Amino acid sequence: MLRVGLTGGIATGKTTVVAMLRELGCRVLEADKIAHQMMEPGGAAYQEVVREFGRGILTPDGLVDRQKLGAIVFADPKRLARLNAIVHPPVLEEQSRQLAAIERADPYAIAVVEAALLIEAGFDRKLEFLVVTWCTPEQQLARLTESGKGRGLTIEQARQRIEAQMPIEEKRQRADVVIDCSGTIEHTRAQVIALFAKLKGMEGAKEKKAGNL
Repeated sequence: MLRVGLTGGIATGKTTVVAMLRELGCRVLEADKIAHQMMEPGGAAYQEVVREFGRGILTPDGLVDRQKLGAIVFADPKRLARLNAIVHPPVLEEQSRQLAAIERADPYAIAVVEAALLIEAGFDRKLEFLVVTWCTPEQQLARLTESGKGRGLTIEQARQRIEAQMPIEEKRQRADVVIDCSGTIEHTRAQVIALFAKLKGMEGAKEKKAGNL
């Protein structure tokens, strides 16, 4: 099995690219969804998050209100670091568990772990190939602040979220492949199809080498 990481700055196209890779046949793990599960009542991080940030972050139903929590942590780097310290360990453990399960079920799979903080959490070291999505800083801001299709954040909120992550140029330098999501969806899709062909070739060569050992 080939283990691939997919990361990039916020609103640079990760969700679009990972959906295309899934359509092409990759097995996908989305760290954001796993993190949400960890912060649900009964989840591995729920109690500690509530202890750290208070019951004021909860909805009347006892769920973590991500908007309230985001307003706290993105305004204070120390609080964000504390949240990550709570949530990352169980998320990384669950990712490793799911990857092992995929490999048992499909030894020839291409498994893609999509995570905004993949490098920051150190999980890239457990993977064999790193893909980074990119668009212009102006496009990031527009995608985060536009109402409707965008996320409807204020400029200040958008900048806080961008600045909370590793600079995109540093991520690009670490990438094996960069997917430019600044153009049309067709331009992005063409790059993803070429990437998938490359990954298929890598996985095939890996299995051939293993068979010759």
